Amino acid sequence: MELRKAQEKFINHLGKIGRPKNTAIAYSIDIEQLVDFLESNDIYSILHVEGDMLENFIKSLEKNSYTIKTISRKINSIKTFFKYLNIDGHLKNNPSVTLKHQKAEIKAPRILTKLEYRSLRDSSRNDLRTFAMIELLLQTGIRISELAEIKLNDLILESNNPKLLIPFRNSIPAREIPMNKSAVDAVKSYLNERPKVDSEYLFITKSGNTILIRNIRSTIDKYFKEAGVENAKVNDIRHTFVAFHIQNGMNLLTLSKISGHKRLTTTEKYLEYIEAPKIADKQELAIL
Repeated sequence: MELRKAQEKFINHLGKIGRPKNTAIAYSIDIEQLVDFLESNDIYSILHVEGDMLENFIKSLEKNSYTIKTISRKINSIKTFFKYLNIDGHLKNNPSVTLKHQKAEIKAPRILTKLEYRSLRDSSRNDLRTFAMIELLLQTGIRISELAEIKLNDLILESNNPKLLIPFRNSIPAREIPMNKSAVDAVKSYLNERPKVDSEYLFITKSGNTILIRNIRSTIDKYFKEAGVENAKVNDIRHTFVAFHIQNGMNLLTLSKISGHKRLTTTEKYLEYIEAPKIADKQELAIL
């Protein structure tokens, strides 16, 4: 089977088993890059792909200064791709079994200061869609992938207890996240100007298409720059949410469930990077 045909079958397979659209797109981009590399080396059939060719592809990524995290993601995509071809009977042997992940150095999370996250919010305030995205990330601690997947039905705004419903996805349990007034107000303001199109997703383009994760990331990165916040990434907003609520005395188990951490130890690690937590009577989300 030709590589391009195999890529097409793989992406169709992801759709059939219900993988999120953004996940399928990310896999497609990774496999497309691999196929381009193999074809540039005169490899056009899956039967001609060998382990050393995949290793050479990974080495080419390293030479082009891809981060360990990005390379690890691409390795996962490659392994999933060839595992599918092997299980589906298109390949007798899986050439990706020899690929190994590099060990990444564990760095301290980047936690935004009060001045930094307020500057980020102020810089985006006139862009209601982006401001709502930033406010949801900051006030609920959701992942950027979860932000992109929010549907209108996941929001319960007209209630004494407004909340955001995050469905089960990628082995992360479903959860309900309380929404404070700041998050609710930001979402409502955006909904007033949201394009009047038939889409179930909250955040969409003017034409009604869902917004890709990479576009959300680049937009927020732009506002980080405008705000003068250096060396910060979108994921640091989530770090800030967790650290802020630990600092303010929220019960670690409650916070771990709200954040969607698979293990309590993930939440506990933030204790290393904050001052002694306060003692709090209430376990509700504060406004950052």
